[in-house]
Amino acid sequence: MKTSFIASACLLALVITLVAQSPPPAQNPPGVPATSPAAQAPTNPAAVNPAAPMQSPATNVPQGQQQPAVPGTSVPVTLSPAPGAVTSPAAATAISPSPAASPTPEQPTGFLAGNWLIDKFHKGGPIMWPILIVSIIGLTVVIERIFWWTGRWFRRDPKRIEKVFTAIENGDVTEASRLSRGSRDPVLRMMWNGLNHQHASLQGALQVAAGIEIKRAGRFLVVMDTLVTLAPLLGLLGTITGLIRSFSFLGNEELAVQAVTGGIAEALIATACGLGIAIFALIPFNFFTSRVSNLEFELQTAATNLEVMLGAQTAAREMEFAGQTPASGKGSSI
Repeated sequence: MKTSFIASACLLALVITLVAQSPPPAQNPPGVPATSPAAQAPTNPAAVNPAAPMQSPATNVPQGQQQPAVPGTSVPVTLSPAPGAVTSPAAATAISPSPAASPTPEQPTGFLAGNWLIDKFHKGGPIMWPILIVSIIGLTVVIERIFWWTGRWFRRDPKRIEKVFTAIENGDVTEASRLSRGSRDPVLRMMWNGLNHQHASLQGALQVAAGIEIKRAGRFLVVMDTLVTLAPLLGLLGTITGLIRSFSFLGNEELAVQAVTGGIAEALIATACGLGIAIFALIPFNFFTSRVSNLEFELQTAATNLEVMLGAQTAAREMEFAGQTPASGKGSSI
């Protein structure tokens, strides 16, 4: 269990580190200087020096007379400052229209700034922490069960089981017990337990051994069943808390749009994570349940065959003993 937990934790850290990285921001090619919006904006001569009058195109119009308008051309308009007013470049810059700089929320820096998965985790709200715990437990259980069933596959020894049945059929129970001793196959362990207790209660010994093997094979299935049910409920709880957070900001007109969209994002992220964990745990849960059912069928089949063979051997010995008893009694009377 400890090894499986360490392996699952390392796998989760690897996924967070490598897979969830967002693409780096686009950079300018080498040799091209970086341009800012202020550098790209056209300069306003009046803003640079408001005191200097704007120069009109070179014409021979005397001072004090207006230049006749030419059709199809724009007439420049010169705004002279009021008498006695002092205009500074800073004031002209403040008067000139500029794009409003909206405050941006504080973003995480360093490693967390470029990680898409951690960013979505923070946007999912506080309910993401229980969902994270559920996901780690589910991943640990799935990895541990995969290791166990893989070892169970390599521990199978059907040829040895056939040899045990052949020895029992030949009446050599001692050889059958020797063949089944020390095996890691659950079927052979059950058969060895039954052969060693056949004189006391064969059926009871087989049932106890089979129950131990089935319980060992179905370990943590209750945990997976709980996770399959709990994860969507946690996602639904995150949906409710996100909507509550959204509607709590509707009274504030300035932050209504951002708050409502943030709450809806929190609700959707929590729901998606809960459903994803449930789907991830449901498929291996059904697979492991089917494997436990198959193992139970194998144990029942082997136990039934063992009871039938040992019962046949016992009946044959009883018939042989019953056939020899009258003959021995007749000889003693003579």
